[in-house]
Amino acid sequence: MRSASVRQHPACPCSSTDVIADFYREEFLKRQAQLRQQREYYSEGAVAGAEAALDLILMRIETLCALDHADQLVSRLLRCIDAATGGLVAADPKKVH
Repeated sequence: MRSASVRQHPACPCSSTDVIADFYREEFLKRQAQLRQQREYYSEGAVAGAEAALDLILMRIETLCALDHADQLVSRLLRCIDAATGGLVAADPKKVH
C-alpha cells in the first residue's frame, strides 16, 4: 500500500513587518483614493498638502513599520490624515454597516 504524499506549503517568506506594512499601506491607499474622489470639496492647497503627506508616508511605510513603536506611530498618522480630510474613509456611507 502506498502512503499518500502530503504536500507541504513553504513557509511564508514575509516578515511580520512586511505584513504590517502591507496592512497600513492599504489603509493609506484607501485614504488617497477617497481624497482623489472628493478633491472638489477641498482647496487646492489642502489637497496638495494631504497628497504630499500621503506620498511621503507611502514611500516610507516599510521603514516606519520597522520601528519599535510602529503601531502607535502609524496609527497616529492615520488619525492625522483622517482629521485633515474629515475622516472621508470612515464617513463613507457605503462602508457603514
